[in-house]
Amino acid sequence: MTPHHFPLRSLLASAVAMLALAGCERKNAAPKLPPQSVGVLTLHAQPVVVHTSLPGRTDAFEIAQVRPQVTGVIEKRLFQEGSDVTVGQQLYQIDASRYQAVYDQARGQLAEAEAGEVTARAKLERYRALVREHAVSKQEYDDAVAAEKQAQGQILSAKGQVEAAQVNLGYTKMYAPISGRISRTLVTVGALVTANQTDNTAIITRLDPIYVDVNLPAITLLRLKRELAEGRIERQANGEVPVTLTLEDGSGYEHKGHMALSEVNVDTSTASVIVRAIMPNPDKLLLPGMYVHAELEEGTDPNSILVPQQAVSHNTHGDAEVWIVKDDDTVERRQIQTGAAIGPNWLVTGGLKAGERIVVVGVQKIKPGAKVKPQEIPATPASDAASQNKGQ
Repeated sequence: MTPHHFPLRSLLASAVAMLALAGCERKNAAPKLPPQSVGVLTLHAQPVVVHTSLPGRTDAFEIAQVRPQVTGVIEKRLFQEGSDVTVGQQLYQIDASRYQAVYDQARGQLAEAEAGEVTARAKLERYRALVREHAVSKQEYDDAVAAEKQAQGQILSAKGQVEAAQVNLGYTKMYAPISGRISRTLVTVGALVTANQTDNTAIITRLDPIYVDVNLPAITLLRLKRELAEGRIERQANGEVPVTLTLEDGSGYEHKGHMALSEVNVDTSTASVIVRAIMPNPDKLLLPGMYVHAELEEGTDPNSILVPQQAVSHNTHGDAEVWIVKDDDTVERRQIQTGAAIGPNWLVTGGLKAGERIVVVGVQKIKPGAKVKPQEIPATPASDAASQNKGQ
């Protein structure tokens, strides 16, 4: 082999080795994957009726404890236990004989006082003419004036005795102070009752309407007032807050009421305020002490952002997060603030705005900064969401 052939062979071997290495590199290089397809939703502002759902208890609109005002023996019970009574209806009759006698005696004393005043007035009239003629002394005239005034005072005193006796006589008839449903009687005919006793003879409860008391978190109250002040929430035209109920068995209550008041003091143990609603109860279905779920219709937010619940996840700190698709079709994770659940959606209170795109389907297959192939999915209309939420 001649010396000038060696460099040529070396060059050929090097070229073959480089081609082989290049082929290996092409074999080992992973093929580039296409962008991941994801279902996205473009957010749009829409009017949404804002509800707050809270547990509560029913409470009687009025309660009257029937107690005697005078001492005596019960002669009659004039109502049926558990029935509805009306205001002014007689419930019991107490033996009135002793009070009738006192009343008659007081009237007799009044008649005596009135007769004495007639005599004193006639004497005064005679002395008035005689004192001018000096037929009687000035002292006798003054005595006649004093006697007539004393007789008038005795009349007033006697009238007071008559009125007091008449009041006590009237108290022997025990009347219903309010309209409502009366309880079982706690005394029987022949029982002795006393004035100012602490035990009730019966209890009357007004059931229509009825109160519903709920505990509204103070933070929710602050949010509501802030949104009203900012114009985000439009209150009902009449200013009332409608309230609907779900009963303990899960059924809906057919009548709608309204919020009556909210306490001004926050309960430090629960960080909440008492909100009271008035509910119509014509069928007496609601009874005091029942557990219910009250839904307060706060108003309408004309620019609400709704996000499907399946698109929202939570980090280790419990913060709500969604995946945002940016203009270049890459994704990023973003924290948001959510409010009430409305059907299958969350009401967004911060972190998102109309026009942005969020990933709803395929969130498990994406990573921050990854490029995706977005495919638009239809949104749930606010009216449908509200109807679904009302049925829950």
